[in-house]
Amino acid sequence: MFLVVFLIVFYILLSISLYFLFPKAGVDGVKGLIPGVNFIEWSKLIGRPKWYPLLLLVPILNIFIFCGMAVDLVRSFKKYKFKHTAGAVLAAPLAFYQLSKKKDVAYDGPNYIKEKEFLKNYNKEMHEARKKGDKRKIERLDKNNPYKKSFFREWTESIFFAVFAAAFIRMFFIEAFVIPTPSMEGSLMVGDFLFVSKPSYGIRTPMTVAMLPLLHNRIPFSDSESYLKKPSLDYHRLPGLESIERNKPIVFNWPVGDTVYVTSARPYAIGQVRRDPSMMNRDPELSKKVRKKNFVVRPIDKKDHYIKRCVAMPGDSLEIKDGQIYINGEKGKNPEKMQFLYKVNGDFRAISKKKLKDWNIAQTKASVLGNMSNPSYLYLTDDQFEKLQAYKDKFTLTNYEHEASPSTLFPFDSKLYPNQSINNYGPIWIPQQGATVDISMDNISLYRRIIDVYENNDFEIKNNKIFINGAEANTYTFKQDYYWAMGDNRDNSEDSRAWGYVPHDHIVGKPLFIWFSTKNANWRDGIRFNRMFKSADVD
Repeated sequence: MFLVVFLIVFYILLSISLYFLFPKAGVDGVKGLIPGVNFIEWSKLIGRPKWYPLLLLVPILNIFIFCGMAVDLVRSFKKYKFKHTAGAVLAAPLAFYQLSKKKDVAYDGPNYIKEKEFLKNYNKEMHEARKKGDKRKIERLDKNNPYKKSFFREWTESIFFAVFAAAFIRMFFIEAFVIPTPSMEGSLMVGDFLFVSKPSYGIRTPMTVAMLPLLHNRIPFSDSESYLKKPSLDYHRLPGLESIERNKPIVFNWPVGDTVYVTSARPYAIGQVRRDPSMMNRDPELSKKVRKKNFVVRPIDKKDHYIKRCVAMPGDSLEIKDGQIYINGEKGKNPEKMQFLYKVNGDFRAISKKKLKDWNIAQTKASVLGNMSNPSYLYLTDDQFEKLQAYKDKFTLTNYEHEASPSTLFPFDSKLYPNQSINNYGPIWIPQQGATVDISMDNISLYRRIIDVYENNDFEIKNNKIFINGAEANTYTFKQDYYWAMGDNRDNSEDSRAWGYVPHDHIVGKPLFIWFSTKNANWRDGIRFNRMFKSADVD
């Protein structure tokens, strides 16, 4: 709604400014107030064809078209300085109105045509003067060039354009991400740099508009966010090039990352800390922030980015038995390099370092617990486990058994799921847009956050009764789709088991390929050239 109101107000102000400016160019001011006609006349004044304003109807491209038209219009009134260009781009209605009120300002003709013709002749004459070594002519040509820019302006405009272009591409098309945690190993590894496609699942239009370019949510080396919460725009998504598929990796905003304590180690959702206070023992900085109530509230598009595998789709029923996922009662497809945690019993040093390197076992800090050369625990794929079985006379490997922990696993309901652990989980149904479910105090823990936070309802529980938007409710119809996301490193992944569903409006994009990779996310540990330009769409 804010965007619609902003555009309407902006258009009205723009039309009024054109009403005052057009007469200076011999055009009836009333034409500045007529929708469509005003842009056609504007195009004629700058030397563009009548159909040119139709490009303003093309999403994203229209931003560049409008800026170009605004700059050409002020230049058509012989305003070539940086302040005029910047004013036309940043505040066109104000810039045009100021031109209309200045008595010494006159229309100089269609700038697009004049500039093109001038530069053609200028470059030709300058080339000839340089060829002949005619310094006086070179100086005269430079002096009489209204489009000549100072060194400072050249660099300022170049930097501004480069930052704008990079931010624009990052916002709408492709963004670079780095894998910071081992939750997707061994498919995607700590230190992998990925390109992620945003048009694949539909470009999500910006919601947070006042921000430092090229920064996601934090200013480096500070304790400050890199954006302002207001003004903000409503959620919209353009049609995607493809649909999200089961068992494919997706990038999304961390669903519970709206209210977080941010430490140098990582962000913590406020609910996580409340349910598991032992987190403060592991991170003293967190303890200090909790004590001072120093938390950050973030909008959807400024929540942290996560990458996981979409293992269940809207409408699916999911259950995990002994680490194996079942979808709608059928055994789910396992990623080729899915990992589990194994306890090492015996002397692991019996196996040569060369074999371990060939098998990519115990090669990174994220793959072991304990000493790298003689670890206590190993994260292994099935293939790696089978290879190590050849040494079972030297040491043995046993699956790590996770205890039931219903209080720290979604939906944090020990009555509903009393024996729930990360490898024995569910069953749980994934909400689907348009589907209606019965809700009661027996199952509301599954849907409370959806109703209250993700779908912006007024939610209350009074006298053991559920009220939605002031009315007592025993059913609920979902407004959007939800997904279930899990890491391939099943025993070392904070995923949907820890915080629940991924709403569709949190989807960012599809990982494309790895463009760079460093071992342990550290340049000093080496570059993994063998991972560069590999697909990130891993099975």
